[in-house]
Amino acid sequence: MKIQVLGPLNAEVNGESIAPTASKPRQILALLALYPGRVMPVPTLMEEVWGTELPQSALTTLQTYILQLRRRLGTAMGRADPGGAKEVLATRHGGYLLQIAPESVDVHEYDRLVAEGQSAFEAGDDERAAARLRKALGLWQGPALVDVRVGPILEIDVMRLEESRLVTVERRIDVDLRLGRHTELIAELTELIARHPQHESLHSQAMVALYRSGRQATALDIYRRLRVRLIDELGVEPSPQLQRLHQAMLAVDPALDVIAGSRRGSTFDLYVG
Repeated sequence: MKIQVLGPLNAEVNGESIAPTASKPRQILALLALYPGRVMPVPTLMEEVWGTELPQSALTTLQTYILQLRRRLGTAMGRADPGGAKEVLATRHGGYLLQIAPESVDVHEYDRLVAEGQSAFEAGDDERAAARLRKALGLWQGPALVDVRVGPILEIDVMRLEESRLVTVERRIDVDLRLGRHTELIAELTELIARHPQHESLHSQAMVALYRSGRQATALDIYRRLRVRLIDELGVEPSPQLQRLHQAMLAVDPALDVIAGSRRGSTFDLYVG
């Protein structure tokens, strides 16, 4: 079985799709897929599908959805005996679980690659870190579960995944900046700061990429526009780190060209203290 949640929901067994088209069974499959091998309690599944206003038939309807998923699974597995599907989508006391290997779900492959990239980053192996993080991000095919109606449980999971994706993008950009790829990053960072107009770390990366590409005036303008936005919308000044980065650019600080020594911190933390 292969399941994708980093984008549209896709689930296949022997190359045959088992993802239902109806919204509620898709929610159930998505939630079970995010936690392979872990029992998902019935109350949690019902809260995801119906929220706090449960219909009287909630339990019976949930059991019907599970039966529908098992039928699709059994058909794809090519067994006349439904017992095979029951072993994969199993019933346990108080809930259900998908008995599949974690690596069958793309999010767990993503987590593994991110961990490898982080380890390489901390060890100073920038080439390996960039490659691992880029491969992890390559698993994404769009926003997580973009075609699944999400309830209160999946909503939290989707937020967690999207935040992880953004953090991984930031880390990969930090590595690419250390590898001298500043010019290649400008277009990507321009798009990112447009999508995240108050995100200081991304703005700092855009400033550094532009500065190292000989575009000091544009880098300073990025800071000016962010400062105006933060003051107008939140009533706050940029963080001390970003203010010091701005001052360093005005002073043409040599540390901006190459991060000195063996420090493995982020671009944003270059002027943390």
